[in-house]
Amino acid sequence: MAACALLAAAALLSGCGAAEEQLDPWGTGDVITGAGGSSASGAWTGSPDSSDASGSGGGWPSSGKLGPPYPIVLAHGFFGFEDFAGAEYNSYFYNVKHTLAEGGEVVYTPAVDPFNSSTYRGAQLLARIEEILAVTGHEKVNIIAHSQGGLDARVVAHERPDLVASVVTIATPHQGSMVADIALQLVAYERLQDVLDDLLNAIGAPLYDQIGNETSVFASLEQFSSPGIAEFNARYTDAPGVFYASFGGRTDRAAGGSDCKTIDTVPFVAQFDEGFDPVHPLLSLTETILDGGFGESIPNDGMVRARDTRWGRFWGCLPADHFDEIGQLFGQSPGEGNTWLYIDFYRSVIERLRQEGL
Repeated sequence: MAACALLAAAALLSGCGAAEEQLDPWGTGDVITGAGGSSASGAWTGSPDSSDASGSGGGWPSSGKLGPPYPIVLAHGFFGFEDFAGAEYNSYFYNVKHTLAEGGEVVYTPAVDPFNSSTYRGAQLLARIEEILAVTGHEKVNIIAHSQGGLDARVVAHERPDLVASVVTIATPHQGSMVADIALQLVAYERLQDVLDDLLNAIGAPLYDQIGNETSVFASLEQFSSPGIAEFNARYTDAPGVFYASFGGRTDRAAGGSDCKTIDTVPFVAQFDEGFDPVHPLLSLTETILDGGFGESIPNDGMVRARDTRWGRFWGCLPADHFDEIGQLFGQSPGEGNTWLYIDFYRSVIERLRQEGL
């Protein structure tokens, strides 16, 4: 039972919910859609002469494509789907896309394989981004990613830096996750792994809109493991010219400490430095494992330690658990006494990217 419980918790490693739209990850012919902007496609409506040729300030870069402000791509984590059991209102980034669109942002939420390695998922995400750029006419996108979505985004930026202006990650296990190490130890037999993969496919087919025949939860868990993430980081190095930033999370009323210290203070995070988050009951087991036990308190969001989320410019720790970071479950409050608001957070991240000229 303990092994099954921990594996189930690991299956929540990147949140619970649905990727808001499906960009044909398995050749189903679905049509790409987005939200926001002053036109149906979200394309820039200015003229080539309205700014300089460098692409700054909403101008027209030398490529002939549209410059900043670039469209936003929200990249979902492990266990992300288009439509959870037919409940269209429950998207992975709960109500984020439409709320941002009301403020004039052009936002896309492409779906990729819910269970697979980031090499596999990153290739799918790249294909979606190419479609997005073809629709909008922009040169690049800004990717804001949660958990494994951040590793997918790094794959895209490494392979096609010409298409990515920035990668901002939230609770991404850039240095792996102990949860994956323990889950793989508990389920060490390859035959049992195959059985569980088949079970996920069998259960997932009726519960979710789409599921790939080659999907594998263990491909993700192996990547999150200590040896797996070391290999990933050696292979997918940062691309020159791409802006990288990251956030961690802290829950179980942890203050953060040195793991959450930043060089570059971000006011919209720093204002909550005195805030505390009660851990969601579904994350209590994994939070306890990551916390370090008696005599030690390691800040984490219930799935990933804060120290393992640092990549590029580290912008601090959110007073939120792995669910709160994306407005799950079902847009519920982050917990009694916690005044942090996830939608305001995403607005602030985008505003900061705009200040960076992106």
